[in-house]
Amino acid sequence: MASRDYRFRSVWSVEAPVPTVFGVLVDLGGYPDWWPDVRTVRQIDEDTAEVSCRATLPYTIVLRMVRVEENAEAGRLRVRLSGDLDGELHCELSRVPGGTRLDIGQVVGVRKPLLRALSPLARPVLRANHALMMRRGQRSLRAHLA
Repeated sequence: MASRDYRFRSVWSVEAPVPTVFGVLVDLGGYPDWWPDVRTVRQIDEDTAEVSCRATLPYTIVLRMVRVEENAEAGRLRVRLSGDLDGELHCELSRVPGGTRLDIGQVVGVRKPLLRALSPLARPVLRANHALMMRRGQRSLRAHLA
C-alpha cells in the first residue's frame, strides 16, 4: 500500500435496533445534526451527496459520496468516494444482544494536495485524527438514538 493510501476499520455498537440505525445512516442530510465532524451535506441527486468533514486537525475534507449498495434487509451500505479522498466506504450492520453492531471499513487514497504532501510524514497523525472522528461519531450516534 502506498504511503498516501489508507485502510481504516471501526467497530461501533449502539443500543438501538438494526432498522433504526440503518435509517439514520442512509439519511446523509441528517449527519450534521448528530455528528459534529460532518459539517455540511449537499444532496446532488438521489444517489449522490457532497459531504464536508473536519475533525481535530485544522483542515476540511470534501467528499463526493455515490451510493453503490443500500440493502436494508442484509444490513449493508457501500458508497464510492471521490474528491479529497478517493476510494470506498462500507458498513455492515448486525443484530447483537442489546442493539446493533456496525462494522465500518474504508479504503481510500489521499487526493487533497496538502494531505498528499504531508501524508508520508504525518501518517500517524492523520490516522489518529480519523480515529478521533470515528469515536466522536459513535458517541454522537449513541446519543442521537438514546
